[in-house]
Amino acid sequence: MIDVQRLAVLREVARRGSFNQAAQALHCTPSAVSQQVAALERGLGSPVVERSTRGVTLTETGRLLVEAADAIAAELADTRERIARLSAERTALTVATFASGGRRLLPAALAGFAADHPEVELSILEAEPEDSLPAVREGRADLALAYHLDGPPPGRPGDRSGLDWTPLGEDPLRLVLPVRHPAAIRYRDRPEAPHLAELADQRWILGCRKSVGQLTRHAELAGVEPRIACTATDYEFAQSLVRGGVGIALIPEIGLAPHPELVVLPLAEPSPRRHLGLALARRRRGRVARLAEDLAARLVGGADADGADAA
Repeated sequence: MIDVQRLAVLREVARRGSFNQAAQALHCTPSAVSQQVAALERGLGSPVVERSTRGVTLTETGRLLVEAADAIAAELADTRERIARLSAERTALTVATFASGGRRLLPAALAGFAADHPEVELSILEAEPEDSLPAVREGRADLALAYHLDGPPPGRPGDRSGLDWTPLGEDPLRLVLPVRHPAAIRYRDRPEAPHLAELADQRWILGCRKSVGQLTRHAELAGVEPRIACTATDYEFAQSLVRGGVGIALIPEIGLAPHPELVVLPLAEPSPRRHLGLALARRRRGRVARLAEDLAARLVGGADADGADAA
């Protein structure tokens, strides 16, 4: 029999990457953590972690156990919430979202949802996808508005993420220039878009750390090496630096803030973009799950309407 408490310890080791950090999170000693993991391995007859001076990594057996531990934790969190709701008059719904998506996509859907479900107590958790998707999988959030960059989406059919992913559309990254920039003057009234190769000598301002890799990959395709002047964590700050003449920016469309001193242009294909979507836990059930699905449907409808307007 697999001990659930030992599973919980292994799950924390996987999250923290070492026995020492797991022990701090669990308020016990590293020796106690090591003993719990060793006992789990003895019971299974198979190693669950590989130990090294740089920390610990999961074996394939360990990964399977952590997936099971995530599912158990989510089920227990859901059960605790359902028990709490038996005597509570209000229902809590937690929505995780990245900041620009929250500003642009959430308000209309939330307004309609709140009007139809006044008994629901909404909580909004601002989090990037690397934090919001685990929050949904582990039961700390009911729905996540998120995005992914290049590559396949999270929550693909048949994968082990424990998530269902509903695409909302693409969020292309746009070129933001000072109004007097030569490229802004040259392309403002022309149907074609500038190519990255034409901007090889420019200094770039990025509004998100994760877009560095995207810009680098697309610049390599264009045969140029980008000069990055600043990597910010706020799109409005990045656009203010463009206005100040520090460089030119690459900003996701939903993060744009129109300004008379700026010109926004598309980039010639292939151009970088984010892929927006909604994540819900596969093991969802009960009233909170139905409410999350209702809100997700409103967000999908709003995204479709925005796409129709844009077309």
